[in-house]
Amino acid sequence: MMAKFNSLRPILWTEKLDDTIGFYTQILGFTLQERDDDWQWASLEKNGVEIMLTKPNQHENFNGVGFTGSFYFNVDDVNGLWEDLSTKAKICYEIETFDWEMREFAIYDNNGYILQFGQHIDEISKAE
Repeated sequence: MMAKFNSLRPILWTEKLDDTIGFYTQILGFTLQERDDDWQWASLEKNGVEIMLTKPNQHENFNGVGFTGSFYFNVDDVNGLWEDLSTKAKICYEIETFDWEMREFAIYDNNGYILQFGQHIDEISKAE
């Protein structure tokens, strides 16, 4: 029998640990849960969503953002979040309702990682 997966907690590499902690806590509202300067590592949390940050290991060939995708956050007020973040972060694409019935937008974090935020249109109409 295959093991049950309970959650996914990405680890983002950054050469700017303090700046990245600042972005996620001050701009996105995450809370710093743990930090270990010897390991150059931190753990952040918001509403049950967890992200770890770390400086790349010396044996890794790190030349900036190496992730070839994006991080997609399902949220409960995409319009309100857009209003808040659209002036605080670099925009990847502006808020839009797509054919797949998601209203979403994307920003870049301070490292260049793409962070997408979306809400199903059925949930938006129920909330209004």
